[in-house]
Amino acid sequence: MSSHLPLGLLLAGIVAQFADKLALDTITLAATEAGASSRLVGLLVAAQSAAWLIVSLPAGVWADRIAPRSLILGGGGLMLSGSLIGAALLISGQANWALALSAFIAATGPVVIALSIFVLLPRMVAVGDLPRANGRLELGRAVLSLAAPLIAGWAVARGIGALGLALCALCGIVVLALALRLPAERPVATARQPLHRAIVEGGAFVLQHPYLRPIALCAIAWNLAFFAFMALFAPYAARVLLLAPETIGLSSSVYGAGLVLGAFFGATLIARLPTGLLLVFGPASSLLGALLLAIAPASLGLSALALAFFLFGFGPILWGIIQTSLRQAVTPPALLGRVSATLTTAMYGMRPLGAIAGGLAGEWLGLELAIWLPVILFALSAIAILASRMPALRTIPSGELSSAELRSGLQAG
Repeated sequence: MSSHLPLGLLLAGIVAQFADKLALDTITLAATEAGASSRLVGLLVAAQSAAWLIVSLPAGVWADRIAPRSLILGGGGLMLSGSLIGAALLISGQANWALALSAFIAATGPVVIALSIFVLLPRMVAVGDLPRANGRLELGRAVLSLAAPLIAGWAVARGIGALGLALCALCGIVVLALALRLPAERPVATARQPLHRAIVEGGAFVLQHPYLRPIALCAIAWNLAFFAFMALFAPYAARVLLLAPETIGLSSSVYGAGLVLGAFFGATLIARLPTGLLLVFGPASSLLGALLLAIAPASLGLSALALAFFLFGFGPILWGIIQTSLRQAVTPPALLGRVSATLTTAMYGMRPLGAIAGGLAGEWLGLELAIWLPVILFALSAIAILASRMPALRTIPSGELSSAELRSGLQAG
């Protein structure tokens, strides 16, 4: 079993994640600058992220059954087509339901690509190397994500927001080219359950697992919070803090800096600090960032927004690396795709619900009161870990756990 991640697979994951982030930043800022209501901004963010809710579970089954190259080729094609349609709509000034549909199509690509990578990685590296391998993957994604809000802010400020989506289309072409270099072998043929039963089996494993269940609950609350914040932050920054689009883009790019630092030091911190401590630190740092922004006066708005985005990047990427490695370590190989899909739905499927909630809160309650919604939801994400036995976990388990080990693993770690 090799500890090296194939370059093509690594780059496909990095480019897909970059395109997903760039599309989100572009449509959010472009709609805000076009005078869209908080409700419409929330709808656009929800549509861009709804693929994780609708597509993740069946895609998890496909990831256990279909050659990874085929899935990644399909993902690249969806990124290309959806992004080209979205760019054409922005050029024609149509920030409406059609733009939302194009965003959904484009975002479906990164879903199947991410699931393919999750399934392949534990087959290629030892358990002890999973944090390092996941950290390298996240570092590459973070470096490019650092540029996404800067590109979006620069383009929207100059009235060429379509450029951001055109770059996403280019990313789709790059993914297609990389996928063609991957091996085309199919998984070993096994007896296949009906789709709905296969999905249920993965979900049941997560619900019964003492490590995965708290992670899922934390992920649900965190993603509700983050995407409520994403629906609110651009209108809040522009209309309450009175920041210009380029300034908003600059401050939100600090998110990428937090991701880069977290991914760069992730393997070292994971090796030296207890697993449970890092699992608490992720949601707790997000809560701190959202709270500081909510109480900051307008004169400190830029600093508070930048700090919030930094904390949203640094703490959660450590959390993401370690919980991904833990999931890969304790999940039976035959269930990897479905368990990943269940957790992916919990993590990313809450995006549209959070975005809609944030948009409606901004319209009904006003932006200054609505900004407290993410604070409350981030608090719930921290409680989900603190209320479990997860804080006592010291190390990542060395492999799939038996029933007895599942009961005693926290103490044994």
